[in-house]
Amino acid sequence: MAKILITGGAGFIPGALAEKISADANDTIVLVDNLVTGSMKKVPVSPHKNIHFIKGDVNDFNDISGIFFAWKFDYVFHYAALVGVQRTLANPVKVLNDIEGIKNILNLSKNTGVKRIYFSSSSEVYGEPVQVPQNEHTTPLNSRLPYAIVKNLGEAFLRAYKDEYNLDFTVFRFFNTYGPMQSDDFVISRFLHAAMKGENITVYGDGLQTRTFCYIEDNVTACEKIFRENLYVNDVVNIGSDQECTILQLAETIIKVTGSTSQIIHLPPLPEGDMTRRRPDITKMMMVMKNPVTDLETGIKKIMESWRKN
Repeated sequence: MAKILITGGAGFIPGALAEKISADANDTIVLVDNLVTGSMKKVPVSPHKNIHFIKGDVNDFNDISGIFFAWKFDYVFHYAALVGVQRTLANPVKVLNDIEGIKNILNLSKNTGVKRIYFSSSSEVYGEPVQVPQNEHTTPLNSRLPYAIVKNLGEAFLRAYKDEYNLDFTVFRFFNTYGPMQSDDFVISRFLHAAMKGENITVYGDGLQTRTFCYIEDNVTACEKIFRENLYVNDVVNIGSDQECTILQLAETIIKVTGSTSQIIHLPPLPEGDMTRRRPDITKMMMVMKNPVTDLETGIKKIMESWRKN
């Protein structure tokens, strides 16, 4: 029996993780979110009634401290953050405010007996790749964007709190993750909505920048197994897919799967933040997975099926 806090709990990945963990009726999961970018539609309802939602702001110590002292958590998944390339580029100061949330979570965790923190970092910490695939321990971290800096700083804080206070952690470096509940301003959801309406699909630059896309079930399956089996303690794990494709290929695949008449339109490149290449080394992740990662076409079809049902 464990009491588990998931911050950013009304977000896409945190909500899916909560649903996965709540299958164990012995666990109690508390989701905290300020609902600035989160949505109550993403807060799952468990048949075991062991998921509880609290509206709160992790960046406000007075707000989040009361929740910590009331619940006495065993484990914390700190997933709350301002996300989205365009949103983070447009709001760099709000991104940097998330440093306060990281500090609040760490200080409250070490003072209330939390056993371990699981931190959602990002592929953005790698910046422009100097090595492919991007490996947790051999690729330099070189991004200058505020969002990447905050994630990198969060990882540094975790290592420091382990050294000084013996607070255990695991860092999940998330690469692009997609699924039925993802917001419309992320690339697959945006392209898919446009294709299903027969609207133009817009691509920044020549579209030859590459990404990998991890289906949400693969993400939360890996993270839950690492949690349940007490793996990768005080370590970093890439969570993603190793199936690389260009953004242009992504658009073409979505048009093919949907049977759309959409046209691909090229926009000027983003001024910054649109890295040329992404492909993680997922050796560690695959050591806990029973099945291969979901291929892109299968994942897109799963989203379409889910949308039709809802």
